[in-house]
Amino acid sequence: MTVRRLLAETGSAELAEWLAYEKLTGPLGGARGDVQAALIASVIASVNRGKGQRAPTVADFMPRWDRTKVRKSPQELFRMAQMANAALGGGFNTTTP
Repeated sequence: MTVRRLLAETGSAELAEWLAYEKLTGPLGGARGDVQAALIASVIASVNRGKGQRAPTVADFMPRWDRTKVRKSPQELFRMAQMANAALGGGFNTTTP
């Protein structure tokens, strides 16, 4: 799917939701590749470590997508989703049924 088609078929609210989800969980679809690459890197580093050095773990080579030390509250995450929605040209439905 091209970006043009994605933007034509997906509303800004949905894109903002996916953006917020991706910020929490890391890139969609790429997480498996990250684990695989980290596993290979940890094995290579392990067999090449010096005597007495700690064996590296897979976690040592995993990219950290959420680099914030403080977890965001649901309200902060919602505000971020609103900002992304606005940046993508979306509007807000403020009426409640």
